[in-house]
Amino acid sequence: MKHGMTDTGAHRSWLAMRERCNYEKNIGYENYGGRGIKVCARWETFENFYADMGDRPDGMTLDRINPEGDYEPGNCRWLTKKEQNRNRRDNVKYPFDGKQRTITEIAELVGVAESTLRARMTRYGYSVQEAVSIPVRNGGAAVGRRQA
Repeated sequence: MKHGMTDTGAHRSWLAMRERCNYEKNIGYENYGGRGIKVCARWETFENFYADMGDRPDGMTLDRINPEGDYEPGNCRWLTKKEQNRNRRDNVKYPFDGKQRTITEIAELVGVAESTLRARMTRYGYSVQEAVSIPVRNGGAAVGRRQA
């Protein structure tokens, strides 16, 4: 059955999803199909995928809400790349403001550049609370090592 949507963003996302889950030669297979991530039976046809997900909004990518779950209705959504990066399974999260948050989220909440906050925590060994409490100087440059 011809759907007439071959050159659309939704169709390209559907193809990419199936390839990274089903084809061992795909560059992403190791992180998807190789880990057991599957495409549900319903989404083996584009028409069903499209009925559930609709058009891919400009600037958005297909994201799994639970990064350990399969591609299926209820576990997928359209997100910007920035939003999607927050859902990566390799993100390190830190306790801050009563929740587990990434450095990116903490930096946005406190108004400090992510690179500054990351340097304070990884290079200089500050805790999250110490790193966010240091005033920013020189338009965002990280303050150097702690005073002994």
